[in-house]
Amino acid sequence: MLDAVIKKNDKRAGWLIGIFSVIVFAVIVALSRLNLNIKVGFDPHIFAHINAIVNSIVSILLLVALIAVKQRKYLLHKRLMITAMAFSIIFLVSYIAHHLLAGDTKFGGVGSIRYVYFIILITHIFLAAIILPFILFTAYRGLVAEWPRHRKLARITWPIWFYVAVTGVIVYLLISPYYTSN
Repeated sequence: MLDAVIKKNDKRAGWLIGIFSVIVFAVIVALSRLNLNIKVGFDPHIFAHINAIVNSIVSILLLVALIAVKQRKYLLHKRLMITAMAFSIIFLVSYIAHHLLAGDTKFGGVGSIRYVYFIILITHIFLAAIILPFILFTAYRGLVAEWPRHRKLARITWPIWFYVAVTGVIVYLLISPYYTSN
């Protein structure tokens, strides 16, 4: 196992993770109700394409990190997970840009695909809304080298994060035919 990278301070970490998670959630909710409605000189749905690529990368990073930890390659696992977190930050910025510049897109599918889309979308949105503090607490437990607590949290966090990343790509693939240029 690896040594601690940061000094343990559960109270401070809890507050920072909680405040950061609430702020990110509030910003996303607030911005989802806002559309700048400006002409940017390019198709703002480029950000949706970027989001799908980033989510694909995060999915692959999470899979490879899982394999690495199963093979006891802990340093590789740590590097992959930190990279997945960095790509998730890139996703967040791109997601906000897309929704600010492109607004909402209505799904145009009919029949059973409509139900499939909305089931995937609803579960994706709900889990995406709650995953951030789990990711941060899991990372914190790893960075302070509390391996039993890290593993326990990771068993919850990893599958949810992976589901959110994969379904993000699926949602994009299903809705992208209905994008229109502003």
